[in-house]
Amino acid sequence: MVEPDRQDQDPDRDPEETVREAVERSRSGAPAVGEVVRDRFSSNEIFQRIVAAADEEITSGTSELFFSALAGGFAITVTFLLYVSVSVSTDKDPVLSAILYPLGFIYIIIGGYQLYTENTLPPVALTLERLASVPALLRNWIVVLLGNFAGGAAGATALAFGAVLSPEGATYAAELAQKGVETGWWSLFAKAAFAGLIVAGVVWVEYAAQDTISRLVVVYIAFLAIPLGGLYHSVVSFTEMTYSVLLDDLALAVGLWQFVIPVLLGNTIGGVVLVTVVNYFQTTERRIESARFEGADRQLSPREWALGGFVGRSYVPVVDTAERTVADDDAYRIVVPIGNPRTESRLVELAATVASAKENATVHAVHIVQVPDGRSGGYGSRQSSRIVSESDRQMENVRERLNDYNVGCETSTTVSYRSFEEVFDIANRKQADLVVIGWGNDQPWDTVRTSRSLRELTSDLPCDFLVFSDRGLDLSRVLLPTAGGPDSDLAAEVARALRETVGSAISLLHVVDDPDEREAGEQFLQEWATDHDLEDARRTVDDSGDIEGAIAREADDSTFVLIGATDRGLLSRLVRDALHFDVISDVDCSVLLTERPTDRTLRERLFG
Repeated sequence: MVEPDRQDQDPDRDPEETVREAVERSRSGAPAVGEVVRDRFSSNEIFQRIVAAADEEITSGTSELFFSALAGGFAITVTFLLYVSVSVSTDKDPVLSAILYPLGFIYIIIGGYQLYTENTLPPVALTLERLASVPALLRNWIVVLLGNFAGGAAGATALAFGAVLSPEGATYAAELAQKGVETGWWSLFAKAAFAGLIVAGVVWVEYAAQDTISRLVVVYIAFLAIPLGGLYHSVVSFTEMTYSVLLDDLALAVGLWQFVIPVLLGNTIGGVVLVTVVNYFQTTERRIESARFEGADRQLSPREWALGGFVGRSYVPVVDTAERTVADDDAYRIVVPIGNPRTESRLVELAATVASAKENATVHAVHIVQVPDGRSGGYGSRQSSRIVSESDRQMENVRERLNDYNVGCETSTTVSYRSFEEVFDIANRKQADLVVIGWGNDQPWDTVRTSRSLRELTSDLPCDFLVFSDRGLDLSRVLLPTAGGPDSDLAAEVARALRETVGSAISLLHVVDDPDEREAGEQFLQEWATDHDLEDARRTVDDSGDIEGAIAREADDSTFVLIGATDRGLLSRLVRDALHFDVISDVDCSVLLTERPTDRTLRERLFG
């Protein structure tokens, strides 16, 4: 892959202009200076910068978001502490009391922590562009809100029991929540809506600023307006309520319903409707053309936007050159995710061999380029074009190998932070019948990063999966251990394909617990072979009860082993390094693990 800091060489371009363009565009592709006036951004350019930042937030892991939000919630305690302390020392002067109120928010925004009210702008912008789904947005909101509340509760606990406040300050701190409870529900909502407007407006203006001093001034003045205007912020209100609850001055249910909830709803509505949506529609259709490769041409479908990972993608990757496939009932589609086109030729050959046994089969090889995080993704058109160009050059060898087989050939490139999740999204987009994926220490999906539950991904497969542990591709003698079940059925299909295309000799193995079960085992294996059109296969029944030992012994005379997954799920155990099936790594020949999707009941979908 091309080094990220290389520039395309164009002899007709001024070298000084090329250097200036590189400096004036951030690594995310968003503008670093204004196009018309260098120190002033247009609304489109501000929106591009927000999309680039939101892109990183929406793809962050749950733990990253939560702990960043936890730190943000705890920082709010500083605001609560200083507001109370200064109010007491200035005899509750309305202006002087608020002078240090913004300090906690300065820590959060300048320090890059997560704050719920700040998240009413960037992730919503990404969702409005149909680059992230509504479930992805809600997941971001819920995680950040829980983190903020947990941090605020921890800070309130420290203030309540740590003797931080003076006796006068402790008394006044308890009065703040009571004052909020005594305020009318709709009055709280309206005051909080204006606070939400201020916070979301701060985010918009912050992305128009180019230096830390400008951001600091904007944040200070804006958040100073909240106490001066008698407005309410949800995280501050939750911290105040928690403090009073801990001192037994307020019932938790009363504090939540009559204080925190109306403030939370007001902040959300104020931030989303009054700022984000208005600012979104005042920008033009060109707002993200330079912020993402191919811009608005790559968006989630309406169903994906509404339901996210439940029906397909929950997020649009940085670069995806694949076209959405139109359903063809007669076509058999095999998707082959590739981490390194130079070293995975045998994976492609295996997929093509299996496809050769099908009529009207197509192999789609997709090069998945994983970037480490949102800051180094390179969304700009020049950076993205270089990635795609280099990937296309590397995939030429893959196309040549596929052309040697009597199958259809397609290739594409996807760049994303979550390579493992992209495997599932690509399978859905291409309406794949089979995914053939390699597994080893050099694969990008060995380090899994996903915004969806790993268990949900791997227990609700979109199609059949073959997982290839590559130790060569000698298909002359294939061993297939079986105990029945859908995964062994898939293994039998692969075995028949190998027999028909390359003349593989198939050996079947069934293991029983003791010699008394040998006769029943032989009858089972004979019937299973007949049902799966493998009557000519050599059949062996092992009565040792040691499945791994039996496979290892039979594998000594085999060149390839086919093993069906168990009901616990193959992919999830591979990802968690919890397969605990040592024979897979002990045998000298290649191993192909098979897993077939199974229908789950509603109870299983809800509770696992």
